[in-house]
Amino acid sequence: MMKIPLIKPYITEEIKEKVSEVLESRYLTEGNITKDFEDAFRNYIGSKHAIAVTSCTAGLEIALRCLNIGPGDEVIVPDYTYPATAAVAPIVGATSVIVDIDKSSMLIDYDAIEDSITKKTKAIIPVSIFGNPLDYNRLNQIKEKYNVYIIEDAACSIGAEFCNQKVGNHADISVFSLHPRKFITTGEGGMITTNNKPWADWLNSYKHFGMVMNNSKRTDIKFEIIGSNYKLSNILAAIGQVQMKYINELLQKRIELATNYIELLENNPNVRIPKTVIKGKHSYQSFCIFIENRDEIIEKMRDKGIEVQIGTYALHEHNAFQSNELVELRTPFERSKYASEHCLTLPLFHELTEKMQELIVETLNKLLLDSLRKLEMK
Repeated sequence: MMKIPLIKPYITEEIKEKVSEVLESRYLTEGNITKDFEDAFRNYIGSKHAIAVTSCTAGLEIALRCLNIGPGDEVIVPDYTYPATAAVAPIVGATSVIVDIDKSSMLIDYDAIEDSITKKTKAIIPVSIFGNPLDYNRLNQIKEKYNVYIIEDAACSIGAEFCNQKVGNHADISVFSLHPRKFITTGEGGMITTNNKPWADWLNSYKHFGMVMNNSKRTDIKFEIIGSNYKLSNILAAIGQVQMKYINELLQKRIELATNYIELLENNPNVRIPKTVIKGKHSYQSFCIFIENRDEIIEKMRDKGIEVQIGTYALHEHNAFQSNELVELRTPFERSKYASEHCLTLPLFHELTEKMQELIVETLNKLLLDSLRKLEMK
């Protein structure tokens, strides 16, 4: 077991008691607890609608379905992201067009988006990666110029802001992850936000098998569309509902820890810190840096009981995206490849102390120096 883990979900006695309440109620599927969680999320983000689903991946998929995106359509996505971002378009029969990123921020390259737009392009799925918000001014210019939808993969970005407005309000539809790597987590789960009521109604219906219910007469149920079951259970929602009560405290602690990392590392010539977008507020789902000999450093830090991790994946390097007729790779991917080989994620969780951070940085610095000296001797 690692002395310092990469992440440690925020689980308190209050959360355990809330989950026990749900278990005692015997009402375990989606119900009022999930509705309360959606309301808390919506109020925090400031969006008009929030729809809980089984995962961020499911949320991205049904967002595409909601906008009638399917066979013959193209969706532009970044190369440097978790595979789910690019997988959802082929799942609905559309083509994922994969483009490079910006090297300094690891966000999608906006010029590459414009270079890749065709008459078949219906949507862009940019990723506010690791909690770094996108430049929505630039994205909105592209949206208006080419008449495309923006579906944001905001998996990592609850609490992030651009121009003092929270992520979840800028795109047509935004989708968040509630995986345990995120500081608001339900174990598995996702949350969709939008300010468009017809879309919200459709998404709510689709995740309930296509059901439409007359709320004044609960027995008056109609199935208006072919839907599926993407409901988030009361059991899982109970965890998120309690965590949302402390979201400001949890977010502030992450920002303080990230700021401390920056201060400890900023004068180290062997470390480069990714840039936060101008006018953006980073939520630091992950604290990432760029280093040389990344994979070697990962193994040695883990050997010393400090769990570190890569950033994410360069999709063009993986077979699933090399041999699929519904994927187009818009090469080159030099910047994505750089991120995939040099990005290192350091531990970040609510109970992390400054003393732990000092140990992490001291260990990292020593290993980097040792590694670079070995290279110089060759």
